[in-house]
Amino acid sequence: MTRKDSIAARFGAAQGYEQAARVQRIVAGELARRMTASHATGNDPGNDPARILEIGCGTGFLTRELRRLFPTAHITATDIAPAMLDRVARRMPDDGRLSLHCMDAEAPDVDGPFDLICSSMAMQWFPDRAHTLQRLAGLLAPGGQMALATLCAGSFRQWRDAYARAGVACPMPDYPAIGQLQAEWPVRGAGMWHDTEVIDTPATPLAFVQELRAIGATHTDHAPATAGQLRRVLAAAGTDGPFTVSYQVGYGLFRRARWPGVFVTGTDTDVGKTVTSATLVKAWDAAYWKPLQSGTDDAPSDSTGVRQLTGLDPARLYPPAATFGASLSPEDAAHVAHTRIDPAAITLPRHTASDGPLVVEGAGGVFVPIAEHYLMIDLMTRLALPVVLVARSQLGTINHTLLSLAALRARGLHVAGVILNGPPEPHGRSAIERHGRVRILAEFPAVAPMGPDAVTQLAARLPTWEQVAGDAP
Repeated sequence: MTRKDSIAARFGAAQGYEQAARVQRIVAGELARRMTASHATGNDPGNDPARILEIGCGTGFLTRELRRLFPTAHITATDIAPAMLDRVARRMPDDGRLSLHCMDAEAPDVDGPFDLICSSMAMQWFPDRAHTLQRLAGLLAPGGQMALATLCAGSFRQWRDAYARAGVACPMPDYPAIGQLQAEWPVRGAGMWHDTEVIDTPATPLAFVQELRAIGATHTDHAPATAGQLRRVLAAAGTDGPFTVSYQVGYGLFRRARWPGVFVTGTDTDVGKTVTSATLVKAWDAAYWKPLQSGTDDAPSDSTGVRQLTGLDPARLYPPAATFGASLSPEDAAHVAHTRIDPAAITLPRHTASDGPLVVEGAGGVFVPIAEHYLMIDLMTRLALPVVLVARSQLGTINHTLLSLAALRARGLHVAGVILNGPPEPHGRSAIERHGRVRILAEFPAVAPMGPDAVTQLAARLPTWEQVAGDAP
């Protein structure tokens, strides 16, 4: 019997799952709450997912929450154990929008795209999480979301302590830390993990063991304790009164980018974002979009500049969602023009993956205000594109660049790399690479005059789009 066969058989035989799985019920409810909150502030607030894929549905704790939240959605609920699917069918009869499918999540055999892919307390059984997440992300519709819950480092510490006191090797698996989970997100989107502790209090340590058996969560890749060893562990845990057990649960929310491409931001204004954007457009044969443009009273728009520098086909140069004359932040420039920007109304270009990559240029740096309680980094998170950070090479760049990188990662944005503008400064570059844990995509020296020929020269310094997108070594 293979590992997966063993897991499926144990869960399939878990007749007492619905009664004993208290923590699983709590986690499913909390995951539903978090995905609802994220959906309300995501790419398309108010538009409910039409197609949902659930991984590891068990007896349907999360499935029933999904049906409550999204009554018109078609839900494909999957599990590796056919018996679990039978129990879902009995609890959700006559649901014409529910499909039940026996499936190994690491080898999905369903057809996307799905607007939402979710899983509660199944991911800890995946031996190759990063590969599985990559495959599942490929089933998401552009702008679609993954919502996941899994056990992470620190779970069952009281039970592990009892094993240690008894001098017995604990057969429980080692769960990943939040930082490890964060590093495993696919690159073509933005995702964040947060962990929280759920405390359970079985009547006794023996009751804890019995409840694990009741829900089928007893498979181990290590040698299990013998009967004698287990008695020693139970004695070390104490046999009188309730037994406290901590579940460290990670909740992960990921949004797939709407299009292939990058979001170009900078450590400061006038740091070279527009020339960098033009260079990326030239190197990757990309389209270009500047969502918010200000300062046109003093200079031509950045869209005009990119077109002049690259000769870009006007059909691949998308118009800004809003343009203002004053050379101020978008929020202040809108105020001077006696208007305000509604972030939810920023019109997205009709760009598709078949059109190739899209270079999106921001205004200023990551914390530039767009509207009240809405900064440039909020728009970046909404679009979920990998970020290219443009920085100066001169003295002071280390601090500015590391601060910007920290801000981007705190929002779950993937940083494709940094481009340094100015004279080469090896010490600054090395510090940014080491402390920022980031790739320097290119160093651009000052080129005069700046024109189409200069952009072509700089484009030759860049990696290919396939290398940046993760499609090539």
